[in-house]
Amino acid sequence: MSYPFNVRVYGLLIDDNNRVLIADELVHGHRITKFPGGGLEFGEGTLDAIKREMMEETGIPVEVTSHFYTTDFFQPSAFNSKTQVISIYYLIKATGAFILKTSDKPFDFEEAKEGAISFRWLSISTLSEEAFTFPIDKKVGMILKKTGKGK
Repeated sequence: MSYPFNVRVYGLLIDDNNRVLIADELVHGHRITKFPGGGLEFGEGTLDAIKREMMEETGIPVEVTSHFYTTDFFQPSAFNSKTQVISIYYLIKATGAFILKTSDKPFDFEEAKEGAISFRWLSISTLSEEAFTFPIDKKVGMILKKTGKGK
């Protein structure tokens, strides 16, 4: 019997104003809001994966400062109900030049096409479940708000 797991890694990048970076994306025709990150590739460890994903999505080299959360409940994939998602979240910090276009406007894409991505900063103190698309991100956002991890 095979066990179809989808392992995801996400970075919680917090600035000096206690805001966390989030990504707005156009995926499979859906507008989604999530933390930056993505899928673990075969042969890759989770720490290498989050560094790669952050570089791919943001162009920012990062260092992992600590583990924050790993999914502790059953979550089927939003895109394939026969696959279980396991997400690992890390607190990270930028280690190189931080040159990233951000916006105050959700889904501020240069062109609204598949794979489009834009970034925003959200204040940790005002995070809400409604800010995120997926259940695991919603939970992580509320844990981040409750613990004030960026302080």
